[in-house]
Amino acid sequence: MNYFSTNNPSHLVSLREAVIKGLAPDQGLYMPDQIPSLPVDFFSSLKGMDFLTIGKTVIGALFNEDLSEKEINDLVEHTLAFDVPLVEVEPNVYSLELFHGPTLAFKDVGARFCSKLMSLLVQGEKIKVLVATSGDTGSAVANGFYGVEGVEVVVLYPKGKVSKLQEMQFTTLGGNVTALEIDGVFDDCQTMVKRAFLDTELNQKMLLTSANSINIARWIPQCLYYFRAYAQLENPELPLVFSVPSGNFGNLAAGILAYRMGLPVSKFIAATNINKVVPDYLSGGGFEAKPSLQTISNSMDVGNPSNFYRLLALYDGDEEKVKNHIKGCFYSDEETRMAMRAVKSSTGYVMDPHGAVAYLGLKDYLSEHDFAANGIFLETAHPGKFRDVVEETLEIELELPERLAAFMEGKKKSLALPNDYQAFKTFLQS
Repeated sequence: MNYFSTNNPSHLVSLREAVIKGLAPDQGLYMPDQIPSLPVDFFSSLKGMDFLTIGKTVIGALFNEDLSEKEINDLVEHTLAFDVPLVEVEPNVYSLELFHGPTLAFKDVGARFCSKLMSLLVQGEKIKVLVATSGDTGSAVANGFYGVEGVEVVVLYPKGKVSKLQEMQFTTLGGNVTALEIDGVFDDCQTMVKRAFLDTELNQKMLLTSANSINIARWIPQCLYYFRAYAQLENPELPLVFSVPSGNFGNLAAGILAYRMGLPVSKFIAATNINKVVPDYLSGGGFEAKPSLQTISNSMDVGNPSNFYRLLALYDGDEEKVKNHIKGCFYSDEETRMAMRAVKSSTGYVMDPHGAVAYLGLKDYLSEHDFAANGIFLETAHPGKFRDVVEETLEIELELPERLAAFMEGKKKSLALPNDYQAFKTFLQS
């Protein structure tokens, strides 16, 4: 299969080039030039299907032209070493818990897939993986690539704008992982990474790639847990609504990829905090990037989401289709805290701030449209990753899972850099 740039559909590259380059030369994101439709009998037998079988079927449909059956099986088995359970929080309102992987965040699926696929494709070459993070991407990618021979990982994160636990997950590793603490916001980190990919001088000296959701190897596998969610529903014949907490919008775009492959989704909800450029667009405005604002749901503090253009491409550039199928909404920190308290009080279920934003979006949509449906909101990180916010909001003491607590015992190793591309470039060259 070939992959095209969202900025130029006639620019086509192979799987290897799309994965290794990460970003197209025209700064577009790569997309598969064909989206396969899964057979009807796959969906009729999906209920109760295990995650590995789902993964091998879906990834096989997407990559069978480029990878052998053994490579696909190895890739899926490495990636899906944990499940994503669907938990009923209220009648027909479910939390899809995506935090049962190594770093307890949804990005573990993409990071594990990306590291394994790159190891298949680079064939012994040395490579630098550059990743900008607003929180969970850094920890998932750093741990996914930690110790992988021939790969150096450089994580850029905004100083003082990720949770302490998130920071410790990628700054304490050392080895082939270097953390750069940038005096700026996430969008500044992302801009520096993109500039590096387009820097001819740098790219002549070293092989650079990305493990952000701009890279198809990080983005595509996220479609898998939408299929797994459907497989766990008691009544899959009801209309299906997904509410996705959205920052860089890769997760939502992956859900739409699953829909394009045949998953019957009636509505997607793009739920954000006050960084609401996409909800503004969906409600009738134009897409206008803005400086990001800091919130308690920091992984969504993105003012210029890269994957917005994937959303358009998945609907063949038809803005009317985009706005008809996706509902945008946004919530303040106080509304987020109120939802966390209300759900804990009524059901005992503890949500992290990002899941709470998605829950609000789902509940508001279902109350506006009074019909029987399966409503699923994505819980993208374990509440313990945002311990301070959760404990303060709910007035409880959280017990951290062993895997999280262990990171807090490590020693932070990071290098402070100004928000300056030349300083970043000098570091890479050194």
